[in-house]
Amino acid sequence: MKFTKMEGLGNDYVYVNCLNEQVVNPKEVAIKVSDRHFGIGSDGLILIKASDVADFCMEMYNADGSQSEMCGNGIRCVGKYVYDYGLTDKEHISVETLAGIKYLDFQIEDGKVAMVTVNMGSPELVPEKIPVRSDKDVLICEPILVDGKTYEMTCVSMGNPHCIVFVDNTATFPLEEVGPKFEMHTVFPNRVNAEFIQIIDRKTVNMRVWERGTGETLACGTGACASTVACILNELTEEEITLHLLGGDLKVRWDRDENVVYMTGPAKVVFDGEINDACL
Repeated sequence: MKFTKMEGLGNDYVYVNCLNEQVVNPKEVAIKVSDRHFGIGSDGLILIKASDVADFCMEMYNADGSQSEMCGNGIRCVGKYVYDYGLTDKEHISVETLAGIKYLDFQIEDGKVAMVTVNMGSPELVPEKIPVRSDKDVLICEPILVDGKTYEMTCVSMGNPHCIVFVDNTATFPLEEVGPKFEMHTVFPNRVNAEFIQIIDRKTVNMRVWERGTGETLACGTGACASTVACILNELTEEEITLHLLGGDLKVRWDRDENVVYMTGPAKVVFDGEINDACL
């Protein structure tokens, strides 16, 4: 099986061009290739497929084999792959995901995609659609008890569920201890991605993320978008901000007139390779 390892701000995945390759059991393959000691090493597996409703289809699996609806960093890399590897010559494409069709615009430098802006669609705030178990209309700065401590959460879906919590200092926050307890909390029927945000100023925040099925990652695109929405709903920032993630920076804007979130960030190829099917 031929593959390409790519990363968006250190959020790395193994990408397979399923226009040429076939992945029979993607859940098992995701677990094996993601292993950083005995596999390729990644946060998961992303398959690039044909689509009847868009230019391409993106199918995403986490490191534990579970399937996710969307990945903001991953879809930027899909865009770079299809352009740089000659699957399209268009600088504006559509990509089908389980979270709907997303639209990508490329910034080209020396014939390659350097930056990608993604129309991430509208944020979902209705608890049952995120999903979160609650009788509230929206969950903005709502208390949640986690391991005996009360936090204030804002819940948003960007095609997958996110719980955003504001903290004083992301660097010292005990994410490895707290993150799994948020992910598996009973209030989240499909588990949750948990983002912990430190406000620097009205245009800048720090962010760390615990992704369901993977653990802490260096970046999360949908998480950055959900966090931007949460910052604005809590009146803590402007409508366009820079988020400092462990892997680098993302710019995110929530156009409230259109009710659309736009994310801009890099995508990079790490290496191409081929793995013996017997290893899978």
